[in-house]
Amino acid sequence: MEVEQKDIVVTLKDKIKKLLSLYNDLKAENAKLKKQTEEYKIQKKDKEAELDFLKNKYNKLKLAKSLLASADDSHDAKIKINRIVREIDKCIALLNR
Repeated sequence: MEVEQKDIVVTLKDKIKKLLSLYNDLKAENAKLKKQTEEYKIQKKDKEAELDFLKNKYNKLKLAKSLLASADDSHDAKIKINRIVREIDKCIALLNR
């Protein structure tokens, strides 16, 4: 009977060691994944900033092209200039608050 109990205790100890080993492995993997998630968040912010920069540059190029457009496109240029003036007025109004 004592031999059976010893075997059970040994088996239980082995299973507990395996569980602790698995737990530690999963804990390390979780930490690695959290670090990777943070890195991806930083990359995402960088890409969003780059996208905003490129959108702004694109809009400036589009405006410059419209200003250099031929007489046929002068109506579009006037509309864009009016839009820009309205945006500037909005900015001034926000600054005056």
